[in-house]
Amino acid sequence: MKIKGIIVFIIVFLTTVLGAFSEPGEEVKIKEDFKNLDNWEAYEFPKIKEHSLYTIVEGDILKTESKASASAIIYKGEFDVYQYPLIEWKWKVDNIIKKGDAKSKEGDDYSIRIYIAFKYDPEKAGFGKRIKYNTAKLLYGDYPPDSSLNYIWANKNHEEDIIANAYTDQAQMILLQKGDADVGVWKNEEVDIVKDYRRAFGKEPPSVASIIIMNDTDNTGERAVSYVDYIKVYNEK
Repeated sequence: MKIKGIIVFIIVFLTTVLGAFSEPGEEVKIKEDFKNLDNWEAYEFPKIKEHSLYTIVEGDILKTESKASASAIIYKGEFDVYQYPLIEWKWKVDNIIKKGDAKSKEGDDYSIRIYIAFKYDPEKAGFGKRIKYNTAKLLYGDYPPDSSLNYIWANKNHEEDIIANAYTDQAQMILLQKGDADVGVWKNEEVDIVKDYRRAFGKEPPSVASIIIMNDTDNTGERAVSYVDYIKVYNEK
């Protein structure tokens, strides 16, 4: 019995020690802890004069604020969505937008939304799409995204979990949180953007994507405050 006990002890010990030095179960491409905004650049819409504010508070929390305003911050790096399809983050809102409504242009405002913007590839576009995107590039200096998933904290308790954006069906809204039940509560989110893209668009996504964060109230004229603790882009080995 003593020998058996010693063997069990050795097995448990080796499993614990070797497990501590083994490779983790995931490979991380992006881990943003918001110590600063060095990895982000501001994006301002040409026709919107009032811009939202993005600041670091409490040392490592992103605070977003809007007051009848709109602008965004864009992560400077891109990633391959097939290599890194999983995204995790933690967010909180101080309020929802009373006149906000994901189904109308007038209500297309959110205290927080995290875009996954998929890069346009002219070599894979049809003739009509190339003309449209070349015109946009002449006007704005760069191609717009091919398409996007907008993960939102919806203002209303919509029955749907996916709603086409009121302005364009090339942006699909994924309703992760709905209404005011959890206002002021930190919520953890985990999504698979490849699976969500297939559900939303019914096809495979473009391979390259970037992350955009936005708080906007330009349509409703209201005020909104929200927070993001971290964002992680990764895969599971």
